[in-house]
Amino acid sequence: MAATRSRVAHLIKQLQRAACQCPTHCHTHYQAPGLSPPGKTTEYAFEMAVSNIRYGAGVTKEVGMDLQNMGAKNVCLMTDKNLSKLPPVQTVMDSLTKNSINFKVYDNVRVEPTDGSFMEAIEFAKKGAFDAYVAVGGGSTMDTCKAANLYASSPHSDFLDYVNAPIGKGKPVSVPLKPLIAVPTTSGTGSETTGVAIFDYEDLKVKTGIASRAIKPTLGLIDPLHTLHMPNRVVANSGFDVLCHALESYTALPYHMRTPCPSNPMIRPAYQGSNPISDIWAVHALRIVAKYLKRAVRNADDLEARSNMHLASAFAGIGFGNAGVHLCHQVSDASMMPNRPPWTDNTTTVSWSSDSPEPQPTKERERQAGSMNRPVNTHV
Repeated sequence: MAATRSRVAHLIKQLQRAACQCPTHCHTHYQAPGLSPPGKTTEYAFEMAVSNIRYGAGVTKEVGMDLQNMGAKNVCLMTDKNLSKLPPVQTVMDSLTKNSINFKVYDNVRVEPTDGSFMEAIEFAKKGAFDAYVAVGGGSTMDTCKAANLYASSPHSDFLDYVNAPIGKGKPVSVPLKPLIAVPTTSGTGSETTGVAIFDYEDLKVKTGIASRAIKPTLGLIDPLHTLHMPNRVVANSGFDVLCHALESYTALPYHMRTPCPSNPMIRPAYQGSNPISDIWAVHALRIVAKYLKRAVRNADDLEARSNMHLASAFAGIGFGNAGVHLCHQVSDASMMPNRPPWTDNTTTVSWSSDSPEPQPTKERERQAGSMNRPVNTHV
């Protein structure tokens, strides 16, 4: 097993040197040469960052009280045109109204956002001068809201300032952002837990994003009742997104093998490589997918299965949001059809059967799991 892992690590390093970097999901961060701490050439630490999470059937009704507790006076509610007509958004609006929260609705979020759609939302946010945000929808809505919050909080920044290098400048985010509450309505992206916002950069026809712990939602309200509105096909495809997030974060290059070592904790990237804590979340997500995905697809009324897949999405988000993803997402990005959700492409780039046995950690892995001094993922 150790020899296999060593060969895989060597292959990944070769690919990193030989291939162009994926600006969306690669584990390499960009830093001027010679800036690593003296004597440090590879990473020696990892950091966990995750949104606060509240889970429960009907928990969306609490959003108005949360905003009231935050002292919010002028809230931006972001969603897309389809969802704006469905119960999840109505539930949020009812809660805001009940708690006397003034809000404006932006329902022009694009499914699979682009730099252009991001900038439209950013302009809306700047004009609105909002003091809090609520994102109701899938990853596209949550990512758009993260970007709007960031650039409205940093109004003089150029759009490419915070976009991942080499497409953008990849500057660290140093400005304070407004509170953002994310209400996921799909079970796939895990965006309610992460500091990542993905979009298509149309000029170059590439997928890239913004990655910073600073943009992660303040709170994620995971309400399994919203999953009952998902069509079976969306449940299936988004479930494979959960699978890919968990598998890829679990098998990512270990954090201590990444180079260069950051010269300042501020520039330590969100995607750091596999680590003992991300491993725990990823493995648990895999077990849930193996047990519940088929049931969630086959029966729209199976609240237990759909509730667990909603949780698995968040678990995998915590894993990959700190470890990162790799080949499956990179291949799907390269082969992606315009305006098509990434989970439809991820489904075609992984071979898997939910009848397979659950992942069984080895005794060596369990022993290593008690230590924070070395990576513990031996599955490759």
